[in-house]
Amino acid sequence: MIAPDHLGFWAPVWTYAHAPGPATEPAVRAALGLDAIRRQYLHGVDRPELVDPDTWTADHRDLSRPGNDLVQLALFRDHATHPPLSPQVHAYFRRSHVPLLAVWGANDEIFGPDGARAFARDLPDAETPLVPGGGHFLLESHPDSTAATVRGFLTRTVAAARS
Repeated sequence: MIAPDHLGFWAPVWTYAHAPGPATEPAVRAALGLDAIRRQYLHGVDRPELVDPDTWTADHRDLSRPGNDLVQLALFRDHATHPPLSPQVHAYFRRSHVPLLAVWGANDEIFGPDGARAFARDLPDAETPLVPGGGHFLLESHPDSTAATVRGFLTRTVAAARS
């Protein structure tokens, strides 16, 4: 879980979520711009040439639809509800022992590797591979290895459930 004091991408989100208004809104609106969206796709990616520019262009087009900015601002405000729920989520993990796979980009600046590691603290059998050279959008930069990891996890999980 991302702590409210986490720096980087989340700092303006937390500030806006706790005090929405004209002083805090411009920083989160910046995340809806084309350059910011491109950065989310490419930051930390070892082979950015593999990421199709249509991905961030399409995201920007969709985020730019009339009224969608207000939806995104509401979503940013909603992020403040996540940390208080974190203890309940992790308590569920400790009780349930649910199978969990969190394939994570080792260089993801939005959901850093500590987020994946947090699952493993409460679910010792959780699989939390960190993909070297991967950023936030692994299916764009590392589709084959990510799909293979998911496929392997599902194969093992289904086989274990059947036995």
